[in-house]
Amino acid sequence: MQHVEFFHKDHFEFRYFRKKAKPALSRFIDFFWETDFDTLFHQYPQGFSDALFPNIGYTYLVNLGTPFIMQLGDHAMEVRTDGFLPRHKHMVCHHFKGNRIFGIKFKVSPVLFEKKIDFSEYREYVFPLSYLIDRDITDQLKCAPDFEKRIAILSAYYEEMILKHSGAFKPVEVVTQILKNCNEKNQFNVSIEALSSQYRISSRTLQRYFEATTSLSSKQALQIMRIRKAVEELTTSPQSFHFSTYGYYDYSHFYKNLRSFVAHDTIEVVQPHLKLLKGK
Repeated sequence: MQHVEFFHKDHFEFRYFRKKAKPALSRFIDFFWETDFDTLFHQYPQGFSDALFPNIGYTYLVNLGTPFIMQLGDHAMEVRTDGFLPRHKHMVCHHFKGNRIFGIKFKVSPVLFEKKIDFSEYREYVFPLSYLIDRDITDQLKCAPDFEKRIAILSAYYEEMILKHSGAFKPVEVVTQILKNCNEKNQFNVSIEALSSQYRISSRTLQRYFEATTSLSSKQALQIMRIRKAVEELTTSPQSFHFSTYGYYDYSHFYKNLRSFVAHDTIEVVQPHLKLLKGK
């Protein structure tokens, strides 16, 4: 059994605990989540998989249970401990009885305020999490009694970090502000030259900012944001969807982008859904 993001809405809405980050953290963190699969494992004793499409940013994974299998593109790996997951690729996670995972979905991690890290160097695999978050914090998360307590621990941790360093590291401030503005205004086709001129820096410098903080170029980041936002509306509110809202020239332009976004061999049930969307 495989559940696919956007298409199996009930699974992703009701089989995961999920909570958006509070406003003070929202420029950095999209949401916190945790698996809630105990009843599903009775239904599928051999396990099941969840497939997600490319996204910007990355996820910190805290393993609260047994090892699980993560597949990025065509590369599968067993994850035994906590990990850093780049989100720019198609992803499939294979779940089995005993698995329980807590995650933090970042746009840009506040760890950049305190550590010199270039996230463009971490793109292909699940990497160890130990150098990105204090061991004491992960220990607290694993000992916490529930999802809400884990959120409280992390919110306090990152709010203190942001308050301490706010304005101190220009790349983080610039990139998070651009992502916020472009998403709110549906401005996904703006050029790197136009963006860089707003902040009085060179295009090359802004590109370096994006790659260091998100692992992606500005164009890649904005295009992933655009197609995800368009697909979400199309699958939840098809009556109100119009391609022009997201800067597509016509429906064929949107559909071409949609095909490249969802077409991937590891997501075995996408094609029937793609045919349904074509008729919208």
